[in-house]
Amino acid sequence: MKIIINENERGFLFQNGIYRHMLLPGKHSVHTILGQHVERAFTEGLVRLNTINPKLLMRDKVFAECVNCINVPDNYIAIHFIDGRISGTLTPGEYYYWNIHEKHTCELLDISKPEAAGIPVEYFPYVPARFYIKVEVEQGECALLYYDGAFQKQLGSGCHYFWNKNIKVTAQKVDLRIRQMEIPGQEILTSDKVGLRLNFVCAYKVTDPVRLAGELKDFDAQIYSTVQLALRKYVGAYRLDDLLENKNDIADFVLKKLQDESSRLFVEFSGAGLKDIILPGDIKNIMNTVLMAEKTAQANVISRREEVASTRSLLNTAKLLDENETLRRLKEMEYLERICDKVGSISVSNGGGLLEQLRELVSPNTSV
Repeated sequence: MKIIINENERGFLFQNGIYRHMLLPGKHSVHTILGQHVERAFTEGLVRLNTINPKLLMRDKVFAECVNCINVPDNYIAIHFIDGRISGTLTPGEYYYWNIHEKHTCELLDISKPEAAGIPVEYFPYVPARFYIKVEVEQGECALLYYDGAFQKQLGSGCHYFWNKNIKVTAQKVDLRIRQMEIPGQEILTSDKVGLRLNFVCAYKVTDPVRLAGELKDFDAQIYSTVQLALRKYVGAYRLDDLLENKNDIADFVLKKLQDESSRLFVEFSGAGLKDIILPGDIKNIMNTVLMAEKTAQANVISRREEVASTRSLLNTAKLLDENETLRRLKEMEYLERICDKVGSISVSNGGGLLEQLRELVSPNTSV
């Protein structure tokens, strides 16, 4: 029987189940009567045969020259290249690739230890995610690196890769930028037993992330408690009136207390402020009533003061007019002029006396 092996194929001749040799492209005779048969395989990618392991064919020099055997040991992976371009990743095992129409090569990577320094970043998208951990640290942050729960080092901003096969690698990010903490709705009694509700805010940044992560648990809650206790200590020492009068001092007092605790909390406090003081409803009504009474009293005082000033001014004017005839006459002329400006015409019947008075006011002989 004649068979033809195509250019992109290879044939494997077996006789009575025993491998004889590889058939190259062309026409070949196969004697089935003698127990011969041929298995075909395409010469691209992995060597795939149904009846025999490719490892057993390596004793055939012709076959060995046509394939590339890639052996990936334990604790290694291999970056697989086809014609110099990355194709994927090979896990531990033996791989046989046809090396006829395309060239298969690989680069072994030791993943037994976490450090992946020097590995090209472009390899990792081809590596299965179970083999590595990617730690992305933003600007203004740091990351604390742990191997099997033991702290190793602090990572700066950037993208970091670590092998995660034999040793469990974890990372904890810490924000090093200035942060703001709200302490809302703190209900506190003053020394005269008036309940107030305060809203407070403080700003801080982490100064020692390593000790903070190793020695403090839930440090945000500890900062919150420190601010809360400082507020209670200050408010509880004052009566309501004194507290409202000195409310601007609350922030300075609390900030000083927080700065005293900075070394214990491994943070630096840069500011603090009181946002609101909320009074109980009945106290608010009483204070509004007091405020209205005070403002009414102030308005009355101002009104009386203005009345006194007006009366004094009138008295002074009267004295001047009484003492100075010329000034009095000028004042009369001024009022007469105002009257004339307002009146268009005057009709007088039997008003000889009125006319005489007007004549006297405007007579040129009148002394002014």
